[in-house]
Amino acid sequence: MQGYQIAKRVFDVVVTLAVAPVALVVMGAVAVAVKFTSPGPALIMSKRVGRGRACFWMLKVRTMRVDTPQVATHLLADPAQYLTPIGGFLRKTSLDELPQLWNILKGDMSFVGPRPALFNQDDLVALREKYGINDMTPGLTGWAQVTGRDELAIPEKVTREVYYKERQSFWFDLRIIWMTVVKVAKKEGVRH
Repeated sequence: MQGYQIAKRVFDVVVTLAVAPVALVVMGAVAVAVKFTSPGPALIMSKRVGRGRACFWMLKVRTMRVDTPQVATHLLADPAQYLTPIGGFLRKTSLDELPQLWNILKGDMSFVGPRPALFNQDDLVALREKYGINDMTPGLTGWAQVTGRDELAIPEKVTREVYYKERQSFWFDLRIIWMTVVKVAKKEGVRH
């Protein structure tokens, strides 16, 4: 497994550096669009639970109004009321996730792994702890995202994360990345 972890880290760094020039241009355009369509910062830092339950600050493009409560989107009574004018588009295209390339470069995240939980998602963090998911580096995408994304209840999400944990390999990661590209292109699995 150590060889896999080394290969995964090398892949993360090399691919991040390779796509960085294009990603920076796209992020710049997205940031300008966010600033012109809603008050507040273009980028936000979201406190997330990382490997070993250590918290880190995850970068995202802001898709919600600045007065949105700091909870998981599915816990909001009407998430759509908090979206910025272009927030829905950014989420469906996953453009709001581009700044996380910085987190990948830093080593807080990987391209593939369980999506990092919010610091206050106690139910998700506790269930992940029970199955050892918190011992993994969180990812930009993961098996749960490509097989359900926003539609999964927490127990099902963790079941799929366990499936990934038990089958981790470089080739499985590449398959998940490919499936992610297809899902994003089709804008599938995003409720809000």
